[in-house]
Amino acid sequence: MIRHWTFARKISAGFALVVALALAIALVSVFALRGVVASNERLSSLNFQSLLDTERMHAALERKVAAGRGFMLTRDERFVERAREARSRFLALADKLKRGVQTDEERRLAEAIVLAEAEHQQAFERVFSLVRSGSATDAVIRTFDDEVVPKWEQMDGHIRAFVAAGERLLGQARQATDAAAAEAISLTVVIAAGVIALAVIVAFTLARALGQQIGTAVGHVQSSSAELQAAANQQATGAKEQATAMSEITTTITELLATSRQIADSAQRVAQIAEQTVGAARSGEGTVEQAHESIAGIRRQVDLVVSHMLELGKKSQQIGSVLDIVSELAEQTNILAINASIEAAGAGEAGKRFGVVADEIRELADRVAGSTKEIRVLIDDVRGAVNTTVMATETGSKTVDTGSRQFGDVTASFKQIAGLVAATTEAAREIELSTKQQTSAVEQVNLAIASVAQTTRESEVSSGQTLDTVSQLASLSKDLLRLVQPQASAA
Repeated sequence: MIRHWTFARKISAGFALVVALALAIALVSVFALRGVVASNERLSSLNFQSLLDTERMHAALERKVAAGRGFMLTRDERFVERAREARSRFLALADKLKRGVQTDEERRLAEAIVLAEAEHQQAFERVFSLVRSGSATDAVIRTFDDEVVPKWEQMDGHIRAFVAAGERLLGQARQATDAAAAEAISLTVVIAAGVIALAVIVAFTLARALGQQIGTAVGHVQSSSAELQAAANQQATGAKEQATAMSEITTTITELLATSRQIADSAQRVAQIAEQTVGAARSGEGTVEQAHESIAGIRRQVDLVVSHMLELGKKSQQIGSVLDIVSELAEQTNILAINASIEAAGAGEAGKRFGVVADEIRELADRVAGSTKEIRVLIDDVRGAVNTTVMATETGSKTVDTGSRQFGDVTASFKQIAGLVAATTEAAREIELSTKQQTSAVEQVNLAIASVAQTTRESEVSSGQTLDTVSQLASLSKDLLRLVQPQASAA
């Protein structure tokens, strides 16, 4: 699998291996040094803290003894309180010391210190009791020397033994740290030697593999350069033929582009004419609708005239009835006047004046009857004229209805024409849009063909350059082969 790796990949793999080994050395060294330092710091810190607490305990014990002596001399209870405070400090440090010990010997010595302090405190309490009871000073001093001082010496010996044990443990820890450091140095030296040996082996193997790989690649390059040279010759010939064909295609595309632009202009003019036709159709439709409304108004006026004529006929009939009554009154009046004349003639001289009045009334009745006849003749004429007018009006109304229906048909026709013209306009716009898209596509094709033609010409130029490059590549491959495999140059 490694034989198929590239040159850069093999170099990178060798470098990565060397870097990984160097990092391994660095990590081992760092972890070893950190372990040694951490162990040294931990042991030093613990032992130093123990020794420091021991010194503090010794100082607290000294303060306790000094306070006890002060009480023995002055009999002041404040010294007793100070002694108790110093003892509390001592016990707290002793408890901390027992929790921090690491070995059984240190634990035993810490417990012995606490026990000795308790016995020392009991002896102090007996001395304090003697002082409080007023005993003689010689008895108090003798008791202090016989009981307190031995307990003090015993407790001081335990403290010194604990300090010695801590110092001994500290020395052992330093020895262990030195041993661990020596082991880390030895391990680092061994790993470094192994890394150097491995790096030498990797360098030798990598150089040998890369030499073989480069030699094989150069051989392939030499065999491929001849094939590439023949292919470049064929490419140059094909490029010339392709350039000629591209010139013909460019001419054809240019003519097609001019035709597409003419079609686009014609479609645009058709769309404009169609839009104008739509406007005229809509205007004619509005005019027809206005005429239709006018005819509807005429029909309403005709209906109004017919209603008025019919009302006039009714009124003329009512007048005829009234004339009948007036004619009948005139006849009755004439009869009454005749009767009055007869009675006046029978009355003689006395009835002459009454007869004259009767004559006048009869003449008036005759004139009224004559006028009534004339009025009846006129009413009959008016009635005939009204009937004729009503008939003519009805005929005109029917004619108006027919014209209104015809105008409705004309309006529908105009609407249909407007719809057809709108469809034609939409189709013309679609044709115009399609033609513009076609023109744009042809222009893009023309640009693409021009770009291809330019590329073909450039390819034709580069074919010659490729031939030169192939020749140079063959010469360089021979030089490289002589550098990698010296035996090749001898052959």
